[in-house]
Amino acid sequence: MPNNSDSAEKPRSAIWPLMIALLGVGCVLLAGATLYRAEAGLSISRVQLGPTPVTVFGAADGAPPRATVVIAHGFAGSQQLMRPFAVTLARNGYRAVTFDFYGHGRNLEPLAGDITRVDGATRHLVLQTGQVIDFALTLPQEGSGLALLGHSMATDVLVRRAADDGRVDAVVAVSMFSPAVTAESPANLLMLVGGWETALRSEALRVLGLGTALPEEGVTIGDFADGSARRVAVAPGVEHVGVLYSETSMRESVSWLNAVFADAAAPGYLDARGGAITLLLLGIGGLGWPLAQSLPRLAEPAASGRLSWRALLPIGLIPAIATPLLLMSFPTDFLSVLVGGYLAVHFCVYGLLTAVCRWWLVERPGRRAVPHRQQHFWLQSGLATLLATAYVAGIVALALDRYVTSFAITTPRVPLVLAMLVGTLVYFLVDEALTRGPAVPRGARLFSHACFLLSLLLAVALSFEDLFFLLIIAAVIVLYFFVYGLFGGWIYRATGLPAVGAVASAVAFAWALAVVFPMLSG
Repeated sequence: MPNNSDSAEKPRSAIWPLMIALLGVGCVLLAGATLYRAEAGLSISRVQLGPTPVTVFGAADGAPPRATVVIAHGFAGSQQLMRPFAVTLARNGYRAVTFDFYGHGRNLEPLAGDITRVDGATRHLVLQTGQVIDFALTLPQEGSGLALLGHSMATDVLVRRAADDGRVDAVVAVSMFSPAVTAESPANLLMLVGGWETALRSEALRVLGLGTALPEEGVTIGDFADGSARRVAVAPGVEHVGVLYSETSMRESVSWLNAVFADAAAPGYLDARGGAITLLLLGIGGLGWPLAQSLPRLAEPAASGRLSWRALLPIGLIPAIATPLLLMSFPTDFLSVLVGGYLAVHFCVYGLLTAVCRWWLVERPGRRAVPHRQQHFWLQSGLATLLATAYVAGIVALALDRYVTSFAITTPRVPLVLAMLVGTLVYFLVDEALTRGPAVPRGARLFSHACFLLSLLLAVALSFEDLFFLLIIAAVIVLYFFVYGLFGGWIYRATGLPAVGAVASAVAFAWALAVVFPMLSG
């Protein structure tokens, strides 16, 4: 006779993956429909201006534009990141022109010059912006109005461009920092800043104070007619990236440009895609769990050989301290992506040192997962790894590339991805084997990742001038550790083999770090 309790249990255990899968699909479809409607009917065309990819957004009804707005992204960004502004402005009657700076996104031309010097990389970016402006003003238009809108790094570029270009009627500077701002230049300056950007709020008020003794957020000073108008607007509850998705940012930008170009119309459509993008990524992430359940069981964790904190502490701390010391004299620019070469080697050395410490301090036979000796084990494990990697790295990257920022692996970046992959594979194969399984103490994975981040901070402290930008990358690594830690946990519990999730995480990290950060010329 069949066991009724067992037969009843199986359907109940299978219903949760099905429900989560349906919920995930629903989130993806709803988000996709919302994002599609945001741009439906707009005139969107792409052109190549030398090495620079340019996208032109126009009104859905083909009406002549009120003015042209050239939009520039920030450091390690791309034109996709500025799409909410472009769509908002196009639906409010403006022509919006976005582009990828040298070394960023799909621009195949590396960024030349020292990125810390005005007469280095900044000079090249100012000249490139001028070329895009020249192109934008050759397009058919009703009037000759021109405005510039930029985020973060681009604000300094646009302020310098506007100072030497009499065609610029207004500048919208999002998260601005530019020592080039004066009391007279640029004309009609709107400074947008996120509510959580405390330092940049202070900087915006300082700039506003150049034209008034009592600078105040939300108050417009000066006169649009003579170009002296200035304003600081705060988007509440957002930070350096969230400000690009805030409805307040969209509303303030349209209102400002309407005032500049003598249009009394209130802002109409405001792009609010931030919620849809979050829903899309949550749907993709949620689908990862039921999809992981479909992977074959490949190994069983060993029941003996428990890893103690007494052994784990030196396994984590020794590589964290030794890696930056060993790499103190290592060149940081041997790969053409910003600090990417150093980071690849840091991953690799850190992983190797961790492996040596683990071999030395832990009895290896008791710590191994025991592979099933079923037929076609290697074929099944290879297929499982391929499928997990395709979803965890590929599907997520495609979604981010379409709706957030560029994740395209262009031809010059292929060797960068492969070089990064060498380092990330070593690190994640060792880290997953160390921190997965019943023999691992609670909190071991959090401790392991904290030690890696500590090693990056030590590296920056030992060579601040060369590795300063690792501080920016460290923030991305924290997010990726969290997201891909979830994926890796689901994959491990399904397969029992740490290597499957390790390869998926390694590819995802290598992909992101090699394509998001700018390419630099020697």
